Amino acid sequence: MFDVRKLRVRLHEISKTTFIPSKLGIFNFMAGSVLNASLSIIGAGKVGRTLAKLWADNGVFRLQDMLCQSQKNADSATGFVGSGRAVSDYAALLPADIYLIATSDDRIESSCEELTRRGLISASTIVFHCSGALASSILHTATQQGAAVASIHPIRSFANPEQVAKDFTGTWCGMEGDQRALDILSPAFEAIGAKTANIRTDAKIHYHAGAVFASNYLVTLLDIAVQSYARAGIASDTALDMMAPLVRETVQNVFRLGPETALTGPVARGDMATANKQWQAVAAADATHGRLYEQLMQLTVELAARRKPPEK
Repeated sequence: MFDVRKLRVRLHEISKTTFIPSKLGIFNFMAGSVLNASLSIIGAGKVGRTLAKLWADNGVFRLQDMLCQSQKNADSATGFVGSGRAVSDYAALLPADIYLIATSDDRIESSCEELTRRGLISASTIVFHCSGALASSILHTATQQGAAVASIHPIRSFANPEQVAKDFTGTWCGMEGDQRALDILSPAFEAIGAKTANIRTDAKIHYHAGAVFASNYLVTLLDIAVQSYARAGIASDTALDMMAPLVRETVQNVFRLGPETALTGPVARGDMATANKQWQAVAAADATHGRLYEQLMQLTVELAARRKPPEK
């Protein structure tokens, strides 16, 4: 259990400069009653149910409704969380102070529109989503009703909700949106162990691209490395074993020293003759890989140039 007292302290600090009116009165920070805010979740899949459980277990929000497309999934979600009302139709939703839209990205906008159409959004409502690719501006129909909107994206896999709920502490979350929403949501995420970082709303796509480069495309690059080893007659399982310590040490050095200092290899040494020979050999074997090698070589030259000269 996380110390909810830290959330109360943070909210007390906010209360010195902020007051958010609500028909339910739950955002009166001076009264210290924000922890009674009602939260409903639209699309209670792995992300929605994990966050709901963390907040419910730590007394951060009062879980109200969990909406899924099927009653079976809704029942499963509330069973996992241990609280909340399982519903499978927007018509069954009760008004809530906060709505988390945790659907797939292609349904976030329409879900917000449906909440608005049914009169569930008002000037005192907070609506947010957890998409890494979409900005809070996708919730424009809620904004038109005066609601505060935000997006907060936990940077981790939710493949196993049970495990994530146990070790969520330390998870970084990129966030952007209306300050009124962030004043509530940021300390709520911090209360369950998250670390938060602000993102420029108009450049959120670059934030997500950074995650794709660091994760998805790293996997693709390692696959290309395995294929290169194969041309030298090395089986893929052996290649992976050979690469493992090299990749782990390289990644650790990047995080410990920074990219410039962690860089090694022919380009870092200024051995462009070797780098060019490799480029030509790779290009002869696979033109696509050759173009990639050439581009990476040029980018690596630029990275090497940013390194500080050794101290004399």
